[in-house]
Amino acid sequence: MGSEIDQWDTSPVPPPHDHTDPRAWCAVAVARLSRGQQESALDAARQAVDRDPYGEWGHRLASLALERLGRDAEAVEAAREAVRLVPGSWAARLRLGGALRRGSGQWRQAWAQARTAVRFAPEEADPHVLTGDLALLRGEHDRAARAYEAALSRSRDHRVARINLGLTLLRWERPRGHHDPAWEADPRDTGRARHAIVMWSRQIRVLLALALTAASVAGLGFDLRREAQIGGAAVLAAVLAITIRQAGRVRAWPYVVPMMRRDLWLSMSVSVGLLVVAAYVAGVATLPDTTLSDPTLPGTTAGALTRPEDGVWAGAFGLVLFNGLAVALARLIVETWRGRLVPALRQFAAAGDDRTALRDIDVTLWLVVGRAWWLVAIAALLPPVTGEPFAAVAALAVPVALLYGRARVARAGSGGLPLRVILRGDRWLAIALVALLVASAGLVVAGVAGGTAAILAGPETEGVPAGAGTSAVTRAALLGAAGALAVVAVAFAARAARAWWRGGPGPLRSSLVMSDARSAPMPGDVSPSTSLSDDVRHAATFSRSVVLAYTEPGGPRALAVSAVTSVSASGEFRLITGDEAWDAVERDPRVVLYVGDPRFWAEVRGVAVPDDDVLRVTPRHVLMREYPGRHQARTR
Repeated sequence: MGSEIDQWDTSPVPPPHDHTDPRAWCAVAVARLSRGQQESALDAARQAVDRDPYGEWGHRLASLALERLGRDAEAVEAAREAVRLVPGSWAARLRLGGALRRGSGQWRQAWAQARTAVRFAPEEADPHVLTGDLALLRGEHDRAARAYEAALSRSRDHRVARINLGLTLLRWERPRGHHDPAWEADPRDTGRARHAIVMWSRQIRVLLALALTAASVAGLGFDLRREAQIGGAAVLAAVLAITIRQAGRVRAWPYVVPMMRRDLWLSMSVSVGLLVVAAYVAGVATLPDTTLSDPTLPGTTAGALTRPEDGVWAGAFGLVLFNGLAVALARLIVETWRGRLVPALRQFAAAGDDRTALRDIDVTLWLVVGRAWWLVAIAALLPPVTGEPFAAVAALAVPVALLYGRARVARAGSGGLPLRVILRGDRWLAIALVALLVASAGLVVAGVAGGTAAILAGPETEGVPAGAGTSAVTRAALLGAAGALAVVAVAFAARAARAWWRGGPGPLRSSLVMSDARSAPMPGDVSPSTSLSDDVRHAATFSRSVVLAYTEPGGPRALAVSAVTSVSASGEFRLITGDEAWDAVERDPRVVLYVGDPRFWAEVRGVAVPDDDVLRVTPRHVLMREYPGRHQARTR
């Protein structure tokens, strides 16, 4: 899961009929990219570049093909060449931003290119998607959600935006969440630093758990309290040695504190490690002394824990031994209850049969099962406190909530969740859902039986209380619910073990994945560049009636162009104009150029970029109209 390449048509695309036409070669490259033929697409793009070195479309396509082949450095160079040739092309900026996002230490450059693409073409969806992806990689979920929503307002069928918006709603974090992509540090250095810190915490926790257990056995079982304390103190030297060894493996000390701020579980690992050291010291210092017990005291025996400090030892012993279990349980609870599951499922379902969406739906449904399991387990613990009827209502709310969530997903216009497809591929999920419903049904039966027993309860008859038979039904139903909850836990553990053994996606949040341009057959940065006819080139170069229209705070304004110095081979206009136009394009680079000719006039909508002493206008749409009437209009 996670790619649509397997679904692409792999039939070969023949070369163009006119081998000398660079745009025909670009069209072939686009067709090959859409079918997953990366090598042949790269060959076609290079054919286009060889025939037109100044055409940025060919460089863009070569960059995308190189990126999909995993040759990221070459992809960046090709994208930079496209931007150098036509700096006002939003597609070239988008391609460069997409290529830069995959390199280490280049996040800020990628962000700058993505924001520039948004300024050049705010009506396009893909620049907003790229800004959302870059924000999501940093964990800026609110900013990413706004970008994806802006993209969907322009293209409601954008699969990448749908899937990644679902991840923002789940508060997804990428696997290397400790590393900020905006840092200049190498991710491998911060990764090694994190590994060293985690190993330090893990090693000292295991060591101190074994040492405190041995000291406690020696002190309590063999009356060797003093010797156990001396040995326990000596273990601290090993802790110091482990600390020095792991600290020597950290090469990115300036980033350690920022890493812990970004990674909750890293900071928790460090905190628990320090807490265990303190608890170990307290446990060794307060090791019980069985010789001080007085068996003549009422209610005590030889070896009993009677001193006040014995409670400190017991608490320290429990913390040192069971901290790993507590951390694992806390992580499981936090990951289960983090994020908005139903809105995320709506976005995933709207993406259709995308394999990445199906994988994320599977993981999200496991999160749904996890939340429901906790609710049913809490409901099972309520009868001694609130009585069976209230517990039955709480348990009944779980399947009702599941049905309501499924109905909300279907009402979103996505066609509903593809449950059959998901459950067919994940049998353990199907077992967990059935067992969860059985557990809820058992609690409902127990509640109804308990309520019936309460209503029928009356004075004892011949020593047999009313409703005794119903109590047996209640107990059986509660046992059945507990067994079903155990089945859910076993199914979850089996699914996780199967994923670990096979190296595939499992039921945990870490199996969620982003969707990106590699899974989209036709990303926006392959869109063709705008071509200019010879008539428009000639008219713009020699005509004296060229007007530039731009936007100012008070509204649109038109200004006569002093001169059109040239029109490049890629169709870019180079203008000499007044300072007010320069100030205007700094605020909004979108302009309209009107070119007059005795035979026709042309409207060129494009993007203006200042460059030395000229404005470089990159055309996006060209409209030609012949005199004298509008009925003779034609669009190019």
